[in-house]
Amino acid sequence: CLNFIMQRKIDAIIEPPPPHMVGDGFRVHGFFSEKYKLDSSRTSPFLLLDYNPEIAFPPTDTPRGVGVHPHKGFETVTLAFKGEIAHHDSYGNRGVIKSGDVQWMTAGSGILHKEYHSERFSKEGGVFQMIQLWVNLPKKDKNTSPKYQELKEHHMGICELENNAGVARVIAGNFNGVKGPAKTFSPMQLIVFDLLPGKSVSFGSHEHWNTFLLSCNGHAKINNQILPENGLAVMKNLGLDIQIETQNKCQLVFLSGEPINEPVVQYGPFVMNTREEIQQSIDEFHAGKFGHLE
Repeated sequence: CLNFIMQRKIDAIIEPPPPHMVGDGFRVHGFFSEKYKLDSSRTSPFLLLDYNPEIAFPPTDTPRGVGVHPHKGFETVTLAFKGEIAHHDSYGNRGVIKSGDVQWMTAGSGILHKEYHSERFSKEGGVFQMIQLWVNLPKKDKNTSPKYQELKEHHMGICELENNAGVARVIAGNFNGVKGPAKTFSPMQLIVFDLLPGKSVSFGSHEHWNTFLLSCNGHAKINNQILPENGLAVMKNLGLDIQIETQNKCQLVFLSGEPINEPVVQYGPFVMNTREEIQQSIDEFHAGKFGHLE
């Protein structure tokens, strides 16, 4: 009976919404899109969760992607599973992430960037799979200087799970004493579980943090409820324990964060606390204060 009370229930299972293209290089399911929108108090500190499941791109000499665009007041976090993603921004940061790598860009006071398939992946073509998150910044940090973290697979905290169930790759936060390399502005966990068939994993969670599990490969049972492949489990903010049971090999992304209890005003690529700050952001962009990028 105590186990039942402590178990964290699933609030909803969201099937992947209809896909849409972001630029010409990212075919994503927007789990926090308008039609399927969850109240911001239920997703904070996360603003966007775009998932690009496996899709094959043919070879091309012109890399596909998204051209130069601005951001302010939040962070973009890109996880690569298959394929390669290149980044270039107006602060001189550039890099390529491959399978298992993560790009963590802090837009802060304002930045221009572009993201696209790497030159090599474009010429060779192949299967592409990725996730992009938008993570809000607290009011006190919205005008922090832009930053860029390129986190390679070998940087991740690796936690071998009990009973040879698989591994947890810790990107941000702590899990079973293992710390991820990402530096964050508010408390959160971002973990990729690679689980073997016929296994069970149990762990505690932060009861009042907004928490999600995305199945990127295979399906699993989360606290006795099936999470289908490419589905998103939205956990209730009640209870602590999460149990994952597998029948087949699967990969799950665990996303959990302490809510930022502040107003959220969003206008396209700008996320601030007031409409006046949004207008100021637009003015700064048009005045060229986010730098220059071609």
